[in-house]
Amino acid sequence: MPHYMLLLHENPVVFADVSPSEMQAIIQRYAAWATKLATEGRLVSSSKLQDETGRSLRTANGRITVTEGPYTEAREVIGGYFMIKADNYDHAVELSQGCPHIDFGVVEIRQTDPVSS
Repeated sequence: MPHYMLLLHENPVVFADVSPSEMQAIIQRYAAWATKLATEGRLVSSSKLQDETGRSLRTANGRITVTEGPYTEAREVIGGYFMIKADNYDHAVELSQGCPHIDFGVVEIRQTDPVSS
């Protein structure tokens, strides 16, 4: 069964004024959705990514540069991911419609492309 990566794009300012109790309620929504996927045998893995940490590597003129980030000043960052099992893209879209992140940003769905070794 194909795997699909759900990339959770968000604008960092969306959560800037959320109180701790509101944030806890939001986290509970994500946990409930993940539990539902796991119960159905659809969840492969998931994780929230740390805010304001990371590195980007780029190459120019044969030289690799490393940039720290992303930064909260960025218009959009990837805040986390879910890896799910679905029959096809339509099924992945159907499963993703319950993702709470839709209320806070964009859920990008990408099918993984297994590399044979």
